[in-house]
Amino acid sequence: MIVFPAIDLKAGQVVRLAEGDMASATVYADDPAAQAKAFQEQGAGFLHVVDLDGAFAGKPENAEAVEAIVGAFDGHIQLGGGIRERGTVERWFDLGVSRLVIGTAALKDPDFVKDMAKAWPGGIVVAVDARGGMVATDGWAETSDMPVVDLARRFEDAGVASLLFTDVGRDGLLKGCNIDATVDLARSVDLPVIASGGVKGIDDIHMLKLQEDAGIEGVITGRAIYDGRLDLATAIAMGAR
Repeated sequence: MIVFPAIDLKAGQVVRLAEGDMASATVYADDPAAQAKAFQEQGAGFLHVVDLDGAFAGKPENAEAVEAIVGAFDGHIQLGGGIRERGTVERWFDLGVSRLVIGTAALKDPDFVKDMAKAWPGGIVVAVDARGGMVATDGWAETSDMPVVDLARRFEDAGVASLLFTDVGRDGLLKGCNIDATVDLARSVDLPVIASGGVKGIDDIHMLKLQEDAGIEGVITGRAIYDGRLDLATAIAMGAR
């Protein structure tokens, strides 16, 4: 099971939000590339990066910071935020990003996502962001009337690499990952699932690892690492067992 340390970008800084609220951003670092390097030194081979400003704007807004991260990190980078056009997809893959996470467009323009998955096999991850069981979009500012599992099933045969499931109500709050909902989704679709939202410590990593056979591919963790509640090296070692 892959453990992805997260770097969320807002105005070029490394931040964490509470429930996706941009007004609640806590700044953890001014140098995203240095943060990426620090995660690599702790054993990370994978990194999850989000352009938060881009998620709201619908286009990349932290390109300089992303480019610096790519230049500093030797492992695989998974990037999301504002990816809604083919030109953006091409740009990031040409830069060296390993996988791209698409959320809003998965609901509003599913054919675009399927086309990108066909053009870059194994390179597209569909973000399934949930608020009360329904899909949240546009940087989580909007909540649709589509159940999470219905959106996920749209892409079972589309060639996407995996699903990224986030319980918006827990994200950045250290309430603990919604393991039951994550596992239920993994068992409902024929795609691997990455867990995200609310990881508070090593117990979350352990519990998700126990469900790996249900289709749990990985877990994303941010605030727990930054606040010192989770040792990244220990989490990575547990995921690899």
